[in-house]
Amino acid sequence: MLFNSLDFIVFLPIVFITYWLVIHKSLQYQNLFLVISSYVFYAWWDYRFLALIVLSTLVDFIVAKKINSQSQKSVAKKWLLLSVAVNLGLLGFFKYCNFFIESWVDAWEILGVDMQASTLNIILPVGISFYTFQTLSYTIDVYRKKIEPVSDVVQFAAFVSFFPQLVAGPIERAKNLLPQFGVSRVFNTKFALSGFYLIIWGLFKKVVVADNCAFFVNQIFENPELYSSVELLLGSILFAFQIYGDFSGYSDIAIGVARLFGFSLMVNFSFPYFSRDIAEFWRRWHISLSTWFRDYVYIPLGGSRGQKFNQFRNVMLVFLISGFWHGANWTFIVWGAIHALLFLPLMFTDTNRKYTKTTKMVVYNIPSILMTFILVCLAWVFFRADSMSIATNYLVQMFSFIDFSYDVFIKNSKSFLFSIICIISILIMLGFELVSVQNNQKEVRLKPYTAIFVILLITFMGVFKNPSNFIYFQF
Repeated sequence: MLFNSLDFIVFLPIVFITYWLVIHKSLQYQNLFLVISSYVFYAWWDYRFLALIVLSTLVDFIVAKKINSQSQKSVAKKWLLLSVAVNLGLLGFFKYCNFFIESWVDAWEILGVDMQASTLNIILPVGISFYTFQTLSYTIDVYRKKIEPVSDVVQFAAFVSFFPQLVAGPIERAKNLLPQFGVSRVFNTKFALSGFYLIIWGLFKKVVVADNCAFFVNQIFENPELYSSVELLLGSILFAFQIYGDFSGYSDIAIGVARLFGFSLMVNFSFPYFSRDIAEFWRRWHISLSTWFRDYVYIPLGGSRGQKFNQFRNVMLVFLISGFWHGANWTFIVWGAIHALLFLPLMFTDTNRKYTKTTKMVVYNIPSILMTFILVCLAWVFFRADSMSIATNYLVQMFSFIDFSYDVFIKNSKSFLFSIICIISILIMLGFELVSVQNNQKEVRLKPYTAIFVILLITFMGVFKNPSNFIYFQF
């Protein structure tokens, strides 16, 4: 079920009304109802994969209790390894099995051996990368004695399957979200209204910005050899805004919907395209994932302690793993490596923590912001391309400067209209975000009159009749 679909427009009010008006007096019934609603929400895509969510839920619920009951750390560690094996085993099979088969065949072909291996017809379950990491962090935190395991399986199931953030995050930590299922919730009009406004803003970024940018991005990346250097450059820039509008739009909707039910989710994006270097970009982009890798991979590897070589190794590993997390393709690994190479000079000069606080943007920051954005756009080419050859050819042709035409944007009335919509929508989005940055806000806060304005933009510039999948559903 898509947030930008008619199905969800019907689903959400039914769940909301039942939750607050019918079963609001019983916390246990509210949690059970959220579990059922979340399973319906997920089953709308493919009911067969509900079994994976249930399995992951039961395994980590039982394992966490076993870990907590052990007096010997060695025994507790074995239970933790069971959780890691089950979660990463499921993720590895469904997401990476074919990748490893194909890579194995390709490696032997380089040596001149023809391997006749075939891939499997495996469907990637939506959201498996997200809820797997969420449940895994729970057992790790119990093992580290940072949290106590819950005794109510319904409460834990609600935490794992909470439908607003089930399929594409934010990847919540148990210490933040899980306790919220254990306390009575009272409807707060102001809090719910802020969630409603955030839903509107998320829909604008998805339906107006991302989906309209996709009109050009899909054409250009499907046949890059047909387009000029200028068109390829603009294609990479539009994809930067497409993926940002798409993914941050989903996060805004998820956070907003959660507020309607009395829950507070973590901020997942903090205006990343106003970053002044790559380190700041990663403190602002997909925050729930970057902090997950920091706490559960980077720091256990040694973090910033020790010699520079060890620090560089840890950074490189985290970015490579992060790239691989995004998809079973060498393009994602290269994308992660590029960001690592952009990050390492900052660490070498001890300037990677230069911008750790959100501050107002001033004129002299503009060159560094533009440079960071350009570097991010170049890396996005590998993220979007279907193969390494396409990505490299794309960049070579983009920097060839042979042809400077931009026919794709004006070849017919439809293309011209979409190009105008893209420009206007991007400028509006950046304008709202700039105001938020200048006011030191963590999110765009609409007022009643601006919310009406954004709703009108969605109505006249959006395409509700043809809802498209969110990009991160495939991860």
